[in-house]
Amino acid sequence: MATQKFYLALDLKDDADLIAEYKELHENVWPEIKKSIQDSGIEVLDIYCTGNRLFMIIEADADFTFEKKDMADAANEKVQEWETLMWKFQQALPWAKPGQKWILMDKIFGL
Repeated sequence: MATQKFYLALDLKDDADLIAEYKELHENVWPEIKKSIQDSGIEVLDIYCTGNRLFMIIEADADFTFEKKDMADAANEKVQEWETLMWKFQQALPWAKPGQKWILMDKIFGL
């Protein structure tokens, strides 16, 4: 099966203490969150940070869709608890739709 790749961006609140706490939480992501990610068909999920900007790379199997992941996440109480906690640190990009966190990035160059 072909692997799909997705690139997403999000900002954290520009507060050094909150950014440090966010990074610390991601050093010990809850096992239920890791399982929900893997169960959705995501094979690799990496998050990078510069300042308060986050960049996520997802590699997923051919059957993965964000719609299926969103439905599974909505039915998972632990994922909802994690997402509520993450809003303490995260702020939507100015062009995000209401309630939208991570924004898919458009590829504009390749070599």
